[in-house]
Amino acid sequence: MTSTNDIRRSFLEFFADEGHAQVPSAPLVPHNDPTLMFVNAGMVPFKNVFTGLETRDYSTATSSQKCVRAGGKHNDLDNVGYTARHHTFFEMLGNFSFGDYFKERAIELAWNLLTREWGLDPERLTATVYHDDDQAFDLWRRISGLPESRIVRIATADNFWSMGDTGPCGPCSEIFYDHGDHIPGGPPGSPDEDGDRFVEIWNLVFMQYDQREEGRIDLPSPSIDTGMGLERIAAVLQGTHDNYEIDLFKALIAESAELTGTSPEGDTAASHRVIADHLRSASFLIADGVLPANEGRGYVLRRIMRRAMRHAHILGAKEPLMHRLVPGLVAEMGGAFPELVRAQPLVEETLNHEEIRFRRTLANGLKLLDEAVTDMNEGDVLAGETAFKLYDTYGFPYDLTEDALRSRGLGIDRAGFDEAMAEQKAAARAAWKGSGEAASDTLWFDLAEEHGGTEFIGYTTDEGEGQVVAIVRDGETVEQAATGDSVIVLTNQTPFYAESGGQMGDTGTVSDESGLSATVGDTSKPLGRLHAHHVTIDMGEIAVGQVVTLAIDAERRARLRANHSATHLMHAALRNRLGEHVTQKGSLVAEDRLRFDFSHPKAVTAEEVATIEADVNAQIRDNADVVTRLMTPDEAVEAGALALFGEKYGDEVRVLSMGRNGPADYSVELCGGTHVSALGDIGLFVIVSESAVSAGVRRIEALTGEAARLWYRDREAKLASAADALKTSADELPGRVAALVDERKRLEKELADAKKTLAMGGGNASGPKAETIADTRFLGQIVEGLDPKSLRGLIDEAKASLGSGIAAIVAVNDGRASVAVGMTDDLAGDRDSVALVRTAVEALGGEGGGGRPDMAQGGGPDGDKAEAALTAIREAIAAGV
Repeated sequence: MTSTNDIRRSFLEFFADEGHAQVPSAPLVPHNDPTLMFVNAGMVPFKNVFTGLETRDYSTATSSQKCVRAGGKHNDLDNVGYTARHHTFFEMLGNFSFGDYFKERAIELAWNLLTREWGLDPERLTATVYHDDDQAFDLWRRISGLPESRIVRIATADNFWSMGDTGPCGPCSEIFYDHGDHIPGGPPGSPDEDGDRFVEIWNLVFMQYDQREEGRIDLPSPSIDTGMGLERIAAVLQGTHDNYEIDLFKALIAESAELTGTSPEGDTAASHRVIADHLRSASFLIADGVLPANEGRGYVLRRIMRRAMRHAHILGAKEPLMHRLVPGLVAEMGGAFPELVRAQPLVEETLNHEEIRFRRTLANGLKLLDEAVTDMNEGDVLAGETAFKLYDTYGFPYDLTEDALRSRGLGIDRAGFDEAMAEQKAAARAAWKGSGEAASDTLWFDLAEEHGGTEFIGYTTDEGEGQVVAIVRDGETVEQAATGDSVIVLTNQTPFYAESGGQMGDTGTVSDESGLSATVGDTSKPLGRLHAHHVTIDMGEIAVGQVVTLAIDAERRARLRANHSATHLMHAALRNRLGEHVTQKGSLVAEDRLRFDFSHPKAVTAEEVATIEADVNAQIRDNADVVTRLMTPDEAVEAGALALFGEKYGDEVRVLSMGRNGPADYSVELCGGTHVSALGDIGLFVIVSESAVSAGVRRIEALTGEAARLWYRDREAKLASAADALKTSADELPGRVAALVDERKRLEKELADAKKTLAMGGGNASGPKAETIADTRFLGQIVEGLDPKSLRGLIDEAKASLGSGIAAIVAVNDGRASVAVGMTDDLAGDRDSVALVRTAVEALGGEGGGGRPDMAQGGGPDGDKAEAALTAIREAIAAGV
């Protein structure tokens, strides 16, 4: 038997041998088509190549593209498990020509692969062509030798493909395989063509026209796009008409049956099929960066997961089942898709966490559902209001209620459900508008209610397309804006991170093929749900409904990521070294620096700073992967995660784990920001300052990567400059500086001593003379350039020379004056030096002054009044002060 992995490999190798570039599958989240929720066909990643917006270094290609059809207009979710070929996840094998070969070569390659390489019986093959495509009809007859009866002309859109209302389009040729007359159904084009006997296995699209509003014209370079479902062709090559009978699904179903102790066939077959199919979808979506959420792609993922988990419940699984099946899936598909191997821990944890939560939801919801349908009979319809209560109160999705009722032969009043939903939204809007919120907030609320939250795709890409859903100018919505306008643009999806949690919003560009060129100067996050691009239009126009290319400044984002991840590491290092009392009090994550405020009662010592810096750099050198998980806030905190200051948390949070600290993670924090994928991407970390912010709050500023290197480089340059100025080497500079400091201290002391000596007359008779005022000896003097700190010593010397009396010295420096007054002990009980100093200070134009009764000091701004200060002291002494 040819395995599914063998078939995939054989297909890709066949076309590679024919000169096609073998292109890896693109992620399931489409970055080049905002109208799609998920990649749903093999050509989606090549869309811009087909339209001429992008060129690549190859003109032919082959791929096995991951696809999901479970949301939007391409939704197979409800059929999965109950048919032979419906899947939410499937692989599309394809070969593509971008202006290289066309119909003849495409048909020839397809026929050779099917009949020569894989050995399919030509008698079991039927081809279809568009009814007026005579060229394709003739080519099939000549190349394959098929009789005209098995080259069927189809006049419907099934055999004419188009990218949209306008753009590339062309006729198709579908290839069908006949599984045999023991299976009901007729050939394509017949009344019973919908049976399972004739199954389409390959579709060859001949893109030869450009559909314009004014009509259809020929493309200058006709192209080829083909798609073959791997599961369908595997069924053919493995001798079955049922996709769930191929080796891949049989392995997954067998494991599901073993873990639940149930049969893979009979009444439980549908449940096992749902679990196997949805396991693939959920695992690949998580591996491609989608996590469960309450809207957008995350909500579709949650619906897929919960539908599978409901069937696990039907099978009687007592414990969470889905995560236990992941190793088997990785064993089957990990060789072809290494991203599944890398994401296995995240996939397992996310599935387990979601199933634990859902089991509580399921128990409550099913109890209410059982009560609601007790008296209902087959064919009855459940009230829409009841279905909405299940959804709104218990988190029970509509489709899950529908699925649960299907086995009972019951339906749901969908119109009633939608009416209840509309009433709730209207009530929420009225409550918001009556809450006193600002008018601008009401505008954002209305936009969020109308369009939903912005889908953020920036965790996995720097560029993507988005459809403009609203333009805001001066607080009001407008339909369009033009060159020179500054507006806020909302799109349905974006790679732009909006400022939150301390991380600055992304900057970048908005453009399209019509000539629009705009600059995004910032991205904000109204209501915590919308990503608002603050745009200046440099050229062209932008309008609601327009599809635009959104490209962030990738280099700036890389620096932001590094700084943000370094902030987490530093937070952990601070707690490890200073204590668990350290908590974040604020942060700034900019592209050129990071700032972190934290609780701590005293300054962080230089030794502690060095240790914290070394700890962070050790984690960077270890280069551990950064792991993202999804939890409820309570579960995350219980698991040891730290909540970040200023971040608003919803029902689910992203939990970032970084580095290793023995058997435990080094850092675990709740954070919705963007981060490096591995800690080595930070490069280097340096703390440049530590300071006080307020009582009990300290601040550290730091740099990472190239900014840190340049900081060190600047320090080295300054060190070299200082060494050069002192005529020494950098190694000997510390000793040289220490010697100069000691020399300066010695000279300063000698100078101070000399000034004191000069101030007191240098021991000569020409020094200051004492005078007598009101029977009290007084020595007063004015000195220039004397350090105020030296006044106390001079006063002591003057008191000693007086024996009994009062000394006052005024020192003038740079226009200001300092004054000191002292008196011998025999006078201190009757007079007050503080009062005398304050008298002098007032004369100097100052206020205050203080000290003891025997010694006081003060100062004032007007050094020219030095003599007046001494006069004021004399008068005060005379007055008996």
